[in-house]
Amino acid sequence: MLYREAGQFKTNYAADQQLFPIRQDRIGMAIFLAVVFVGVPLAAATPAIAGAIDFNYWFSGVLIPFLIFSLAALGLNILTGYAGQLSLGTAAFMAVGAFAAYNFELRVPGIPMLASFILAGVVAALIGIVFGLPSLRIKGFYLAVATLAAQFFVVWALTKFGWLSNYSSSGVITAQKLVAFGYAVDTPAKRYLLVLAIVSVMALAAKNMVRSSIGRAWMAVRDMDVAAEVVGIPIMKTKLLAFAISSFYCGVAGALYAFAYLGTVEPAGFELELSFRILFMIIIGGVGSILGSFLGAAFIVLLPIFMDLSAASIERSFGFALPAGLVSNLTLILFGALIIFFLVVEPLGLARLWQIAKEKLRLWPFPH
Repeated sequence: MLYREAGQFKTNYAADQQLFPIRQDRIGMAIFLAVVFVGVPLAAATPAIAGAIDFNYWFSGVLIPFLIFSLAALGLNILTGYAGQLSLGTAAFMAVGAFAAYNFELRVPGIPMLASFILAGVVAALIGIVFGLPSLRIKGFYLAVATLAAQFFVVWALTKFGWLSNYSSSGVITAQKLVAFGYAVDTPAKRYLLVLAIVSVMALAAKNMVRSSIGRAWMAVRDMDVAAEVVGIPIMKTKLLAFAISSFYCGVAGALYAFAYLGTVEPAGFELELSFRILFMIIIGGVGSILGSFLGAAFIVLLPIFMDLSAASIERSFGFALPAGLVSNLTLILFGALIIFFLVVEPLGLARLWQIAKEKLRLWPFPH
C-alpha cells in the first residue's frame, strides 16, 4: 500500500511531464543509483565482503557485459521498437565502433579516449545512414534483409582492408589502455564505473529523446508511415535519423565492448549470431521500451550463468558429469522457447509485465 499516487498533485506541465511523476519512483530510482554507483564499489573495496564475493568476476564477467549489451539493445530498440525499422545489422555497427575507436586512438596523437568513443559512434552513425537509405523504399522483412547486407559487408571490409586493423595478419586488434580524464581505468571496478556512467547518460538521453517531438515522429512512422507523412512528418529525415542515432548507440557499445570488456577483438567476433542475441534481448525485454532493453540484456547475460551454476549443482548432488555441450544447447533451446512464449503471451516483454505489476499496485485492492 506504499505505492500510491493519491495526494500527489501536479500544478504545472513540467511536473506532469517529468520522467518519474510518482514520488515513490523518484525515491526508488535515487536509491538504485546510489547502490550501483556507490554501494557496489564500496562493497568491492571492503575486505570482509570482497573476501566472500569475487567482485572482479562480477564486474568483468557479468556487470560490464550486461551494461554494454544493454546499450546495444537500447540502440536497436530506438530503431526497431520506436521507429519500426527492422534491423539485423547491430553487430556490424558495434564492429564499426570498436575498430573506429581503435584507429582514432592509434592515428590521432593525444586524442582523449572518450572523444574516440564519441567519434566512433559518429562513424557508426554515418555507416548506419548509408545502410538506412533502403528504408525509404522498402519495409518489414525486406528491410531486415537489406540491413543483413550491412552485417556481411562490414565484417568483410574489416577483414579485407588491413589498414583498419593496423595490418594485423589475423585481423585481430588489441585495444589501447583505457584512460579517462587523465586517469588510468585499469581495474574491473574502475571499468565498471566508467561503463555505468556512459550507459546511464546515454539511457537518460534516449528516455528524453523518445518523449520529445523526435520520438513522437518515430512512433508515428512506426504505426502508419502514410498517415505520418500526411500530417507533415518528414519520412526520409525521420527514418534516417532513427538509423543514425541507433547506429551511434551501437557504435559506442562496440567501442566499450572492445576497450572495457574484451580488450582484444576480431571481425569474426561481430558475426550475425551477436546481432540475433541483441534482437532477442529486445524481444524478451520489451520492444519499444527503454527499461525493456536493460531487462532483456540482464536476462540474456544471466541465463547462461544460471544454467552453468545449475549444471554444477546437479553434478555435485548426483555425482556424475553432464555431457559436454548439453548446457549450452539447453540454453539455446530455452532462449527459443522464451521468445515464442513472449511473442504469444506478452509481445511487449518483461517491461510490460513490470508495468502491469506497478499499475495493479497503484489500484490495489480495487479491481482494474
